[in-house]
Amino acid sequence: MHLRPRTLSALLVSAAIAVTAAAGLGATTLTAQASPDSGAVHMNMDHSAVAAVAGGDDPDGDGYIPAVPQVTGVTPSWNNPPDRYFHEFQANCSVTKTAPDDPIVYAGRPGASHDHTFMGNTGTDGNSTTASLSAGSTACTALGDLSGYWMPTLLNGSQKILPTGPQVIYYKTGVTDYTSVRPFPKGLRFLVGSPTQTAAEFRAHKGWVEGWECGDSFKNTEFPANCPAGTQLNIRMQSPSCWDGKNLDVPDHKAHMAYPVTKPGNNDNVCPASHPVAVPMVEFKMAFPVSGDMSQVRLSSGSGHTFHYDFFNAWDERTLNAMVEHCIKGGLQCNNRGYDQFHPEAGTVLGPDGRLP
Repeated sequence: MHLRPRTLSALLVSAAIAVTAAAGLGATTLTAQASPDSGAVHMNMDHSAVAAVAGGDDPDGDGYIPAVPQVTGVTPSWNNPPDRYFHEFQANCSVTKTAPDDPIVYAGRPGASHDHTFMGNTGTDGNSTTASLSAGSTACTALGDLSGYWMPTLLNGSQKILPTGPQVIYYKTGVTDYTSVRPFPKGLRFLVGSPTQTAAEFRAHKGWVEGWECGDSFKNTEFPANCPAGTQLNIRMQSPSCWDGKNLDVPDHKAHMAYPVTKPGNNDNVCPASHPVAVPMVEFKMAFPVSGDMSQVRLSSGSGHTFHYDFFNAWDERTLNAMVEHCIKGGLQCNNRGYDQFHPEAGTVLGPDGRLP
């Protein structure tokens, strides 16, 4: 069932376990080469050094989960469709729990991770698989979104600080040709950022937006020393949006994804040939209810620059396809139901109950 040479898999896993090299995060300026979302490698700490175990979606334990079927014969689109400022929709998902689990990096090993704050699927845990998530329920307003979303838990001293209410998770185009974006395949999963990245790597990460923010303070790699009373601590970060079309996961949980690159001769964003399939860019926009003295605020993974997040796709396929077609490929600024208030004539994707009609 392997869709690539077994020897290559063994070499990559061995390299990950040995941790013989560090993969750079890249500069903020896009280049004409592939830009996988690779974090820095630190001995005994980095996620890429965690050997997979057999079970769940990875029965042979080699770290690769092949897509069935693969998406082949795709050439990155260089088309330039009619200009639309927005091409997005929201997945508004609430926190479900915190737990020292990570079903991507530590799949099948509950309790092995630092503490994470989970959103979306209510049953996400260390043993989660595509099938278990798809059979679960959700704390997202779009009831077809059974995906798991998680990030390191924020603490103020020993107190966990959890976002309140539905958090905004944007699905956007990352490429200029927004009409070329396809829905995620069921079971695709990836990690954005790294708990062992340095402050400089966090700032240079291709998914960086404006770092940690509160009040008039923004573009911070670490938490501001003080936030005005009553404000919230905010962060936004963006995922890669180009897929290799072959793997739902790989040993480092990143190399099957890449950020768009710049088309030679202009500023258009296109997928690199190595990762030709354009998929939605998932942007976390998190708000934490903490203010005042921030000296004791930290993440379960460390200081502010260790922020990262995970995505495990388990959307109902019909629902995700409808949202992508209507909102992203339709060039709309949709809310969580697929409605654009500035283009009411376009209609709505989901009913008042959050389901497809």
